[in-house]
Amino acid sequence: MSAPAFPFVVSIHDVAPSTAEPTARWLADLDERGVPCTLLVIPGPFAGGAALPADPELVASLLAAADRGHELALHGYLHEGVPGGPLWRRGVNRALVRGAGEFWALSGPEAERRLRAGLDVLAEAGIGVVGFTPPGWLASPGTRRALAGMGFAYWTSHLGVHSLPGGPVRRMPALSHRPGGAGERTGARLMTGAARAFAGRGVPFRIALHPADLTRPGLRRAALAAIDAAVAAGGRPVTYETLVTA
Repeated sequence: MSAPAFPFVVSIHDVAPSTAEPTARWLADLDERGVPCTLLVIPGPFAGGAALPADPELVASLLAAADRGHELALHGYLHEGVPGGPLWRRGVNRALVRGAGEFWALSGPEAERRLRAGLDVLAEAGIGVVGFTPPGWLASPGTRRALAGMGFAYWTSHLGVHSLPGGPVRRMPALSHRPGGAGERTGARLMTGAARAFAGRGVPFRIALHPADLTRPGLRRAALAAIDAAVAAGGRPVTYETLVTA
């Protein structure tokens, strides 16, 4: 008797006008494999680019991707660090996400204002979402309270997928690259090794793809090898929305 299929999630991070080209390249790789993904959209100006509604070609491509079975989700508002918060939170922000933890130190009202601003920009582009992944997977207690009261179906952290308003947490570690630096090649090997180990045991997990990964051919190969290993082991690729509503 064959083992039951285990779910795994692939996400494309930092989707914005300034990253439209790498987003399209990652989508092409996933479409070729028949793997649905969750596209994490930054609605405000990001990395020197315009806000999402100013790029109708990207908006059209995202809506077309949703029609093909991919999911669109909110990924912060500007994806940039917000000053303030305790010293230890500032240290975590710098060390783990290079200062991009936009929702890591916000109070509930501050988080709600940014979340609503992001939803408003997405609505202007004709996009509706049910899920939220904070930049760097870092969400303050205030952010978590705000999400629970705003109608989101889930949010994600580095280790799990959290159903809302107070549902279960699915333990699913996220594997991702960190381009640049001496540990890049070791990290790539760890991604493929961990994916094969999780898949071999039928353990649900996630693979996070970033635009910067595509500047390093070895990182692209490693990420696609991890996805292929999960599928070959009987993994069932799903979006976050499918995962939490199944």
